[in-house]
Amino acid sequence: MMKATRTRARASRPAMAGIAGLALALSLAACGGGDSLESEGDGDSGGGGTEQGDAGGSLTIGGANFTEATIMAELYAQILEDAGYSTTVTTVDSREIYQPELESGGIDIVPEYAATLTEFLNAQTNGPDAEPVASSDVDETVAALRELAEPRGLTVLDAGEAADQNAFAVSEEFAAEHDLTTLSDLGESGLPIRLAAGDECAERPFCEPGLEETYGIDITEIDPRGVGTVQAKQAVADGQDDMVLTTTTDATLDQFGLVLLEDDLSLQLADNLLPVLNSENAGDEEIAAALGRLTETLTTDDLIELNRQVDAERRTAEDVAGDYLADRGLITN
Repeated sequence: MMKATRTRARASRPAMAGIAGLALALSLAACGGGDSLESEGDGDSGGGGTEQGDAGGSLTIGGANFTEATIMAELYAQILEDAGYSTTVTTVDSREIYQPELESGGIDIVPEYAATLTEFLNAQTNGPDAEPVASSDVDETVAALRELAEPRGLTVLDAGEAADQNAFAVSEEFAAEHDLTTLSDLGESGLPIRLAAGDECAERPFCEPGLEETYGIDITEIDPRGVGTVQAKQAVADGQDDMVLTTTTDATLDQFGLVLLEDDLSLQLADNLLPVLNSENAGDEEIAAALGRLTETLTTDDLIELNRQVDAERRTAEDVAGDYLADRGLITN
């Protein structure tokens, strides 16, 4: 279901005084096949974004409803506010809902993950059994993504260093006892591994099959506790399981005494973060430049720290994003 979170309008530069006060109204359709965003007030069925080449105006930033996605949406919104735009942030439950809105212009900009979106669009374009086109190479993956996205009216900006990929963690004691720092080390150890992960791990190429084929790891059982859940990590901390499927930006591993094993043979795909824009509504070069400054600055370690502040310190995504942008000199206030 589509969820409007808040609209922010920043006092714009003098040249944009006549338009910076525009606010975007969201009309939320009922869930279940009819989810959509429509602007109200001026009769325009688009998302209220700027016409390409215009300065200022209103933009809707969308994305999924989990910690990292909400932080990224706030980062995008606030850096664009500093560039003179008024922004609305809205979160949704799944890519299946927000992707059509991005293509139709109900949403203008979404922070995305390169490989995941590539394969999502690949399946939509070429069918669910399509040969994968994403890889562990970020440049090749982004090139493939652009080929799929541009016919849909989408602009894919460059990816940065920051990435949120699937990852595997073990307890610090387990790693020290068996001298493990990489997944190759684990495979060479021959240790039987009980893995805490999602139900789908047994069939996903990045999970059990990939661990076995790429690294020779002996997965004896999948404990279906979910991906990076508290229960899954606690099971490894308690010794009930040997390893957990989580992500590279998991900010709570140290709370459970866990460490990541390096994916040294690049099993995982290049899920680097990048902005994806509705070309008609958000194709302005100033938008790309503002978002590009953020993309060039943000690192994976930064993401971990931002996630930690929200999840562990219980700070709001809005405050965390604002402090980060100010500390890095990316916004003026």
